[in-house]
This record gives sequence, structure tokens and C-alpha cells, in this order.
Amino acid sequence: MSELNLITCIVQRGKADKVVKEALGAGAEGATIFYARGTGIRQKLGFWGKIITPEKEVILIVTRKKETDTVFEAVIKSGKLDKAGQGFAFVHTIDKAVGFLNQN
Repeated sequence: MSELNLITCIVQRGKADKVVKEALGAGAEGATIFYARGTGIRQKLGFWGKIITPEKEVILIVTRKKETDTVFEAVIKSGKLDKAGQGFAFVHTIDKAVGFLNQN
């Protein structure tokens, strides 16, 4: 099995489709999107925190190690994650996996 990585990306609600489209264009074979609710800074800001929407979209993308950097850069660019407050992304190494297409 090829070495695999998992890119996890958390974006504002409504932004995931664009991020996934760009990730697919950069070589990702697929993605999983689910909804989540954020907590933290919103509560610390009190009244002003009400303008921060807690609803988020979480994107999971499995990539081969050789494709990870390209897909990750596409995720950052399309999600504008280099700007404060737009979201968060990180990469994990996958030790074991089953079911990933074209595992050879």
C-alpha cells in the first residue's frame, strides 16, 4: 500500500464545496464533508462573539504522500486559510487503511 495522508480542513459553513472542487482539481480522488459546530473564541468574546457563526463544515481528504502538498496548497488557497478567521487545516499520516481506491 502507498503511504497515505489525511488532510482535515475546517471551514465556514457554505465554503466546503469550493474547497473540495479545488482539491479534486489538484489530484485528490474524493472527499468527505460533514457539519460541525465550533466553540472557543466565540464564547470568550461575549456579546461580540455573536457575530461569529459557530456552524462549520469539516472536509476529510485522503491523499497519497506524493500528492499531499499539492492538494494541501489548493485547500489553503481556495479556502483562504492563510487569512485569520477563515478556517483551519492540518495533515495526518495514515498508518493503516482499507478501501482506498487504487491502493497499489
